[in-house]
Amino acid sequence: MDLIQTFAALITLAALFSYINHRFIKLPTTIGLLVISLVLSLALIALGKLGVPLEGYAQVLLQQVDFNKALMEGMLSALLFAGALHVSIEDLREQKWVVATLASVGVICSTFMVGFASFYIFGWFGLDIPLIYCLLFGSLISPTDPIAVLGILKHLGAPKSLETKIAGESLFNDGIAVVIFIVMLGIAGVGGHGDEAVSAGSVIKLFLQEAVGGVGFGLIAGYLVNRMLASIDSYQVEILLTLGLVFGGYALAGALHISGPIFVVVAGLLIGNRGRKYAMSDRTREHLDDFWELIDEILNAVLFVLIGLEVLILSFDMTYVYAGLVMIPLTLGVRFITVGIPVSIMKLRKTFTPNVVRILTWGGLRGGISIALALTLPAGESRESLLVITYVVVIFSIIVQGLTVGKLIKPE
Repeated sequence: MDLIQTFAALITLAALFSYINHRFIKLPTTIGLLVISLVLSLALIALGKLGVPLEGYAQVLLQQVDFNKALMEGMLSALLFAGALHVSIEDLREQKWVVATLASVGVICSTFMVGFASFYIFGWFGLDIPLIYCLLFGSLISPTDPIAVLGILKHLGAPKSLETKIAGESLFNDGIAVVIFIVMLGIAGVGGHGDEAVSAGSVIKLFLQEAVGGVGFGLIAGYLVNRMLASIDSYQVEILLTLGLVFGGYALAGALHISGPIFVVVAGLLIGNRGRKYAMSDRTREHLDDFWELIDEILNAVLFVLIGLEVLILSFDMTYVYAGLVMIPLTLGVRFITVGIPVSIMKLRKTFTPNVVRILTWGGLRGGISIALALTLPAGESRESLLVITYVVVIFSIIVQGLTVGKLIKPE
């Protein structure tokens, strides 16, 4: 099966599952697609146990897809840009301290808290996972992915400030978490920077290069494309310019060893605010919004179908599953602490939405980026165990948290 056939199969499955969900199940789209593809995967596994070898055909399909590359080098740039386009800089500025704290200090603290705690917990299960790999697990499980929950928040009429906190944090903490993950890989000696001597100075240098470089490149590229958009009035060309910015800029950021996710978020905020206000006609603005909304929907559909199907190629040792189940309350507990402490401090000078800590804790969904980063780990027993543990946490997060977070903000 070649790449075109694989892509055709995934699009067809996404379309079919979307129809089934919309027509019969009526769950939020991303959650519904995940549930259907997960049920299909489990059914194929069961049929395989009964001697019906359909599972093998699905595995052939999945082997053609490098999930890590498909998400981290393809889908992620477009998904982050589409999300950033609709975040108001004015609203973000009002929530800047909350977003900045949760996306930076919160992610860093979560990485080390989950990493050290999991090192001891994994030991109780007899899993010999080195501390550095536990810290890698902490970094990959810390970023939140509220794609599924944002639709629920809007449907329930959640306060704009709450939407901005969740969207802003997720857009930036994805980039920060990837930077931390890269730094950890370098310390472990298995990343692209593993040939350098590891020291506090080199770690700080790498972090600043990735994070600050991503912000700077995003500002420069976003400004240049914004000027180009302002000089013409052709929505076809302007949409092509944004496509070039997203995919070309993201690829160049990777070549320059700076953070692609941070770059594309900053560029998206510029285009979605200054570009939308000063550089686009009403017609262009409408077409651009429709185009990126459609891209966002299609890529999300394919992504969540892939997440559900990935269960077919995991080695589900029950010890790994049990460890994953224990990680669920641990990651939620750490999330509660890393959200609760800064918010409690800020409450001394700022008013927050009722139940904000509980909503941010339960609404901080883990998603595809966590699985993609786990797939980046070098082959070995640690990778297999951490991949299954990550998968268990992500599936619980998307399905259980995603379907119940609305109850926390639903009016009494």
